[in-house]
Amino acid sequence: MSEPRFCPHYPKPQARRPSPWQMFLSKRRSWLDALYERSYHMKLGEVHLPGVDLYMVNEPSLVRRVMVDEAAAFPKHAMLGDALRPLLGDSIFTTNGEVWRRQRALMEPSFEAARIRHVFGRMREAAEAMAERLKRVPDGAEHDVEIEMTHVAADIILRTILSQPLDSAAAHQIFEAFARYQALAPRLMMPAFFGLRWLRPWWQIRRSRHAAAEIRTLLAALIRPRFDAARAGAAAQEGDILATLLRVRDERSGEGFSFDELVDQVAMLFLAGHETSASALSWALHLLANAQDVQQRLHEEARERFDPQCGDPGALKELTLARNVFREALRLFPPVGFLARESSAACTMRDKRLAAHASVVVSPWLIHRHRALWARPDEFDPDRYDESTGAIGPADDALPARESLRRAYLPFGMGPRVCIGAAFAQQEAALILATLARDFRFEPVPGHVPEPVGRLTIRAENGIRLRVFQRHGGEGR
Repeated sequence: MSEPRFCPHYPKPQARRPSPWQMFLSKRRSWLDALYERSYHMKLGEVHLPGVDLYMVNEPSLVRRVMVDEAAAFPKHAMLGDALRPLLGDSIFTTNGEVWRRQRALMEPSFEAARIRHVFGRMREAAEAMAERLKRVPDGAEHDVEIEMTHVAADIILRTILSQPLDSAAAHQIFEAFARYQALAPRLMMPAFFGLRWLRPWWQIRRSRHAAAEIRTLLAALIRPRFDAARAGAAAQEGDILATLLRVRDERSGEGFSFDELVDQVAMLFLAGHETSASALSWALHLLANAQDVQQRLHEEARERFDPQCGDPGALKELTLARNVFREALRLFPPVGFLARESSAACTMRDKRLAAHASVVVSPWLIHRHRALWARPDEFDPDRYDESTGAIGPADDALPARESLRRAYLPFGMGPRVCIGAAFAQQEAALILATLARDFRFEPVPGHVPEPVGRLTIRAENGIRLRVFQRHGGEGR
């Protein structure tokens, strides 16, 4: 019999579907609190609230219909745009239709494979700076890895987009401002679900907008000199993503991004890029700390296959376990747990008739833990993706792992709106996990259990504190 695998804590689902009043109270803290046991089994669920008809789509064929086959008929939900616009403006994360298509076309060149490979050296510099910071942590001391992963992910984004390293003060400022924004988001969105938009407290709206403005002001100050120089005809600063964004032109109009558009897009790249990576990497370290056998194997892989001085990102493909650990962290704790769409016209799904403007939610959190779609859905098992281990195999009626990965795995979304930075995030994650596994060992802090909360991203409400040990020379454990 195989060794039992680590099952990370997550909010215990309620036995029965909560009443609308219970949903109103619970969702104000976290979307995860409103889930109930059948949520992890159903194919298509429905909830009718005073302000919205909400349909939860879990069946893979329906997910594909909403996200891929009929994506234009299910645009991003207007409520999501309202919630994120103070922070991300009219970026590709919030727009729909022709505006989105123009923006996406202008963004694509910055995230082509060649461009991602080109910024690898900057990623590596940020990863090594992270290792140096951690070496200053006293051996065996507790450390909040959420803050550390936020720092390195934000540092990577700033270095690769703007050629600017991130100092500790700015990292904490961004972390705290976004934490405030995240905590307020469900409280400001929830009244609309119940037809109570007027109930949103003015002081919470003000605090939310202040947090968004704080982050955007920091980014705008970094972008303005480069934008003005480009408009004045100065030679472009090459080597980062902003250089590409300043250079691209719309095929029909010949126009590039205006300054405000550029701030919107960089804010989206910065916040969506660093926040999602920080979330996933923090949970990956929590999982590794509680699975010492996997962590030791990852250390050995990093020592054997990872050369920190190598300038070729293609070498990261050799880090099979690192990539699978990240895959599994994304499955168990997808940074964006709920993808909100709305039906542009009345339609039918299974036996249910959806009215125009009904809310359609595709939930990676539920689909990744769905009892009929994954074997041992609550276990941390990075080997489930590696057929050579023989660890793959359906439990009960679950899909085989290969089918689960193809049909029921969408941490980056799918279809035309799949995350533009997916390849960037996977390259970044393999690099960071290999750097950490090479130089450090992590252990859980006794009595500390991270509490997942679903807001704009899935984070730990009480942080992820781990004990950090530095590895010396050829030390194994």
